[in-house]
Amino acid sequence: MDKEKKKQTIKLCIAIIIFAIIIILVAAIIIRYQVEGDKNMPFNLSKIIMVSTAEGNEAEGEKKWNFDVLQNNDLYIYIDKNENYKGKEKTIKSVRIENINITKAPEKGEIKAYMPNSVEGRLFDYSDEYLIQENKLEYKGTAESNARTLEIGSNGGNLLLSFSNVGLGTYSSDEDEEITHDGTLLKRLDVSNEEIQFEVNFDLVIVVDNCSYRANMNLQLPCGDITTEGTCSVEKTDFSDLVFKRE
Repeated sequence: MDKEKKKQTIKLCIAIIIFAIIIILVAAIIIRYQVEGDKNMPFNLSKIIMVSTAEGNEAEGEKKWNFDVLQNNDLYIYIDKNENYKGKEKTIKSVRIENINITKAPEKGEIKAYMPNSVEGRLFDYSDEYLIQENKLEYKGTAESNARTLEIGSNGGNLLLSFSNVGLGTYSSDEDEEITHDGTLLKRLDVSNEEIQFEVNFDLVIVVDNCSYRANMNLQLPCGDITTEGTCSVEKTDFSDLVFKRE
């Protein structure tokens, strides 16, 4: 009888140990996923090109030059097929930018988010017609990318949006012979690069055939010293700090 009890006790201990190991392994997998995210996505964020500059929109006035000055930051986001993906072939149904939030406002001006211009001509028209509504912008998956119609290639492509500082003021002058429409305009308003720095946060959601992947992104803009250089661009390809999770 004692032997039988010992056997039962040993079996129970083994079962408890196995159960504990399983719990530990599951917990480790969950924690790792929360930290590292999904490493086997059918599509990856490959790069973001940020272009920062400034321009003047013609304003009313009696002087030779009358411009409302805007500081613009155009984002080009590239989604490419993951050649190392292990799974059934998938296509992009849509890519969304959601929960746009200015987490650090500039000392001067007001930041607004814009979608691309839908008609031929300039890529961005910084008017209320093209403001991103409800902090959400969606690109539908189609045969190929077309920013003007908010479409991205179903097998990979790019999407665009822009963040513009629209409250920097109006520049008026009769003295200047020429005006260059770039970041050097800010000096004419006595605005420094430090005074226009801001941070924006948003979710990037890649929707494929039967699921979606979400990551939260934070960017610091403008991407360079535009008051001196006029126009600055940065290509970001390191996304080791970005965590995509399946929804």
